[in-house]
Amino acid sequence: MQNINQKYIKKIVKQALREDLYPRGDLTTKFIKNKNKVAIAKIISKQNGVIAGIDFCKNAFLLMDKKTKFKKKIKDGSKIKKGRTIAVISSKIKSILTAERTALNFLNHASGIATLTNKFVKKCGRKTKICCTRKTTPNLRLLEKYAVRQGGGFNHRFNLSDEILIKDNHINVEKNIKNVIKKASKSKKTITVEIENMKQLKMVLGLKFKRILFDNMNVKTLRKCLKICKNKYETEYSGNVNLKNIRKISNTKVNRISIGYLTHSSKAFNSSLDLKLSS
Repeated sequence: MQNINQKYIKKIVKQALREDLYPRGDLTTKFIKNKNKVAIAKIISKQNGVIAGIDFCKNAFLLMDKKTKFKKKIKDGSKIKKGRTIAVISSKIKSILTAERTALNFLNHASGIATLTNKFVKKCGRKTKICCTRKTTPNLRLLEKYAVRQGGGFNHRFNLSDEILIKDNHINVEKNIKNVIKKASKSKKTITVEIENMKQLKMVLGLKFKRILFDNMNVKTLRKCLKICKNKYETEYSGNVNLKNIRKISNTKVNRISIGYLTHSSKAFNSSLDLKLSS
């Protein structure tokens, strides 16, 4: 999922613009004297980081005025320094002012996710994949998972129909973890089983599935579990992962670490738009 369908981008951006303009449009810009004159605007990075979501940003301006000229100065997935120009826009003042917040909201949200993901990626070894989860903003999952990839991370299942993930509540309802796995194994989908302790691990060893997800374990227990199931299953860890403990967890040589924090709690990237009349 390196690229996002342009039709999807336009659809999502249209919805966001409508949210900002319904029902009476941009009341403030209507009173600007020079609103129909062409101006040049620059989007400037206010911090170091990784950029994502430029096409969403671009479409916010183009949907306001199809004659807008939008020049990217950097590509998604690229690192940027504070003070550098991300994009240059040439359009009518009213179009730039009206689209500004929606455009920057998409850019800063996606770039914030990409930047945070990249921090986690740099903290752990190359053999451990940093993955996002389904803990995403409703209707923005595609953008957020795309941003994770731009930061060097990987995507967990996109939705409930992609893979089978047997979690604690499934087991609590079914009562017998073996029965759940045996039923699920009849499907051709990838199966992941969530394990919370050594007892559960020993119960599932030898059963047919692809991946074990170790949930909220301390590192000592995780190492013991990994030793027991070495080369038998792909392994994943999840639960209270942060930038302080990521290296200790990745040093166990677990295959994947999934982090909901990447998409549900990342800090927005800091960029701003500077506007000047064309000479």
